[in-house]
Amino acid sequence: MTVMQTPPVDTARTSPADICSAPPRRHPRADGQNRYTISEVVAFTGLTAHTLRWYERIGLMPHVDRSHTGQRRYSNRDLDWLDFVTKLRLTGMPVADMVRYAELVREGDGTYPERQDLLESTRRDVVARIAELHDTLAVLDRKISFYARER
Repeated sequence: MTVMQTPPVDTARTSPADICSAPPRRHPRADGQNRYTISEVVAFTGLTAHTLRWYERIGLMPHVDRSHTGQRRYSNRDLDWLDFVTKLRLTGMPVADMVRYAELVREGDGTYPERQDLLESTRRDVVARIAELHDTLAVLDRKISFYARER
């Protein structure tokens, strides 16, 4: 099966919880012992500290817990959210749409239809981009074959 033929996930057969990504990555620490500094999150996610603070400032990152000295303390749940946000960035979803999605999540379960619409729209965009990339790949393959024959 090619990527183009991948059907959408059947959400009727998944759990009702709003999961950020499936399957979740292993966390460096077990739940209950999962307080990470910003530098640990940078090392784990590959995002910069500037990006993490910006995500928080624009409302993309939900409330990040703070230590008694005011330092950010991220949880495994925060890592899952950041993994999901990173996937959304890879789709090319505009930041404004990502922030809107985050707002909908914070508003609760009543926003499922709007969240689904937003994700389905993004999926259509991704499928169209994949088709463009397949066409581009075919052009490259033809050119490479041409040059290989002419050697």
